[in-house]
Amino acid sequence: MEIKKQKLSRRQLIILGSMLFGLFFGAGNLIFPIHLGQLSGSNWLPATLGFLLSAVCLPLMSILAISMTRSDSMYHLARPAGKYFALFFLIATHASLGLLIASPRTATVSFEIGIKPFIAAGSQRWALLIYSLLFFGITYLLSRNQSKMTSYVGKILNPLLLLLLTAVFATAFIIKGDGATLGKLGQAGAANANMVNGFLQGYNTMDALAGLGFGVTIVTALSFFGVVNPNTRSKDVAKIGGISMGLEAIIYTLLIALGAISTTFTKTTANGGPAFSAIMNHYTGIIGTAILAAMAIMACLTTAIGLVTSFSQDLGKRFPKIGFKHFLPITCTGGFIISNFGLNEIIALSSPILSLLYPLAIGLIILGLMYPLIGKNKLVYKTTIGLTLIPAILDAIHTLPPFLGNMAFFKAIDTFAGHYIPWFSIGMDFVPFMIAGILGGIIISKLAGKTLHATAPEQELE
Repeated sequence: MEIKKQKLSRRQLIILGSMLFGLFFGAGNLIFPIHLGQLSGSNWLPATLGFLLSAVCLPLMSILAISMTRSDSMYHLARPAGKYFALFFLIATHASLGLLIASPRTATVSFEIGIKPFIAAGSQRWALLIYSLLFFGITYLLSRNQSKMTSYVGKILNPLLLLLLTAVFATAFIIKGDGATLGKLGQAGAANANMVNGFLQGYNTMDALAGLGFGVTIVTALSFFGVVNPNTRSKDVAKIGGISMGLEAIIYTLLIALGAISTTFTKTTANGGPAFSAIMNHYTGIIGTAILAAMAIMACLTTAIGLVTSFSQDLGKRFPKIGFKHFLPITCTGGFIISNFGLNEIIALSSPILSLLYPLAIGLIILGLMYPLIGKNKLVYKTTIGLTLIPAILDAIHTLPPFLGNMAFFKAIDTFAGHYIPWFSIGMDFVPFMIAGILGGIIISKLAGKTLHATAPEQELE
């Protein structure tokens, strides 16, 4: 029987685009662009271009890769590279997003920005405990009914966030007129404040990884609107992603510019949280602090909903005996527990984990977008991921915390990589390995007489 094509209305596209924006825009999306702007100074523009490539283009590409390959999870997307790798990638990515880094970070960052300034120093630990309990309790309640998530996030929470952001930018660039300061900045920023550094800083948002999970969430939301035809779904996903990522690109650019301007009246901070507070205090005083508190909590709550929902959906499908309804409270409870370790400890974990996972995710995204040309050719997938894994492991070792990175074994590996691996010093060493894997897999497949073009989904993994 032919699948009926359901066309989304403009209003539905906007609602879903708003929902996707709300799912993406959270903790790191507020603090890391500000921090990048402070680091870059007068070089803020090339750094912005690099940041937009990894924090906007890659997430959009990840959603498209899920849709184009008709994958029902990131496990399905990674499956041609081998079932053990696919299971590893699924668990490692979701553990980072749903438990270890991103989900707990949504609570700790919103606490640091929105609650901590109003709490006495001796009471902050208890305040974090109470706040994180309420935060993940609300997250659980809003995530429990998947069919209503579009309404909660797209119609209610997200418009409030946009209003708050508009107020901040209007104060800085229009009322105060500090946009003209950008052309007069004399500070060149850090020595590596360039496009490549901006690209690597975009890793911290974790949005390319989240996009592999959110892609499933968007497909699920489309099914509630009656869109089940694969071709129609892919076109709608592109439109929805364009709305969401276009809006994110504008906001990121303004946040980075705001961070660059802030170097004229405040010191560069270790992360964007304190810097954002200083910026708001500079422009609007206590009113700005209150606006920032509401903005941080709103942004982080919407992202937390997306993270725990996609985690529970994917693992619920992989382990149906447990299912979504049981994974959801487990995920929220785990996020609550880890968030109480504190923001600094969570950030310290993130660099080696992201350095390992991001090159692998980029490889899978590129292969997914090449689906019309190579289908899910196992050889191409395995050569690409196998070669990309080498620099990914080396980059993870390079970014280990000092107490591990200074060990003789890891230090020797790091020194070797610095001398012999191309582009290792700038963190882009995975690029030549990934390209070699794709081209090598295609050449070997053709020499072996293997079919490269896409086939029916049910035949591809046989």
